[in-house]
Amino acid sequence: MLDTQYSQYIQHRIDQKTKPLGALGLLEKVAHQLALIQSQGQDTAVAHIELNRPSIIIFAGDHGIADEGVSIAPSAVTQQMVLNFLQGGAAINCFCTVNDIDITVVDTGILLPVETDNPMLISQRLGTRTENFAHQAAMMPDTVELGIELGQSLVSKMIRNGSNLIMFGEMGIGNTSSASAILSALANRTAQECVGLGTGINSAQFVRKKMVVEQGVARCKGLNPRDVLAQVGGYEIVQMIGGFLGAYQNRTPILVDGFIVSVAAYVATLIEPNCRDYMIFAHRSEEAGHKIILELLDAEPLLDLGLRLGEGTGAALAMPIIRAAVEFYNNMASFESAGVTV
Repeated sequence: MLDTQYSQYIQHRIDQKTKPLGALGLLEKVAHQLALIQSQGQDTAVAHIELNRPSIIIFAGDHGIADEGVSIAPSAVTQQMVLNFLQGGAAINCFCTVNDIDITVVDTGILLPVETDNPMLISQRLGTRTENFAHQAAMMPDTVELGIELGQSLVSKMIRNGSNLIMFGEMGIGNTSSASAILSALANRTAQECVGLGTGINSAQFVRKKMVVEQGVARCKGLNPRDVLAQVGGYEIVQMIGGFLGAYQNRTPILVDGFIVSVAAYVATLIEPNCRDYMIFAHRSEEAGHKIILELLDAEPLLDLGLRLGEGTGAALAMPIIRAAVEFYNNMASFESAGVTV
């Protein structure tokens, strides 16, 4: 867990800024968390928060559960969207451009691989796609472990290369079904509570989606998190879980996106509870299960924009708030330095 020995100093520094106590609301909490993280292992609390090369990793993976008609699109669209990311045409590209965020795309196992020499794309394929978890385990336990290791290694490398704020995005037709099943199994919630409309399915698809999620979850009773991932998980989800663990091991904050990324965050906290201290929650998704996740993680998101896109868009859109929190902590005058008396 975070060493809080400098927490009082950091809070005093925030309280002495030229403003009423607590007047900057969540920005003060963000600044405090970032300063405390960067003070870990230091001889004194940081008076200047560094923000270097904010980076987003978009993990793409396909799901056998898509064969059940639980999405508005076929699995081939995952490849098409990966190409869109690489060509700079997606929403996440727009938001990363305007907020100066580096993008990396990871093929964790999409149905139709992309042949390219584009340096934005990294191949960490665990297979062609997961099995249909309505009828059998999504993947082997060894695949779960390998996925966690790959995600952990990738994030650690990115941090070594100079990034000290990480974000995750995801792309994969059927992945809200997988995330809903993981949440239902591990949080002891019904599919009715956890399953949402995803990309905007119709009422018949919604009924079908809840049914197949229930079928997968029925095999998960009494299983530990890793075994639940083998039963109903996704390649991109297990690699994101590893990414959260890698960020924790490197004392690096993660700006957490919406429902699917938050499910990965939740599983990471079940594996290593202390990694929760390094998570900042970007936004409140419109997906049904996200409210449950936020409550489980005692998370107060920065934005509520009615988003349900994924790709890491909510995290990218929260980046100006992170920059503002860093700026006021670093450069806002204190009452003493400004000669203001109250």
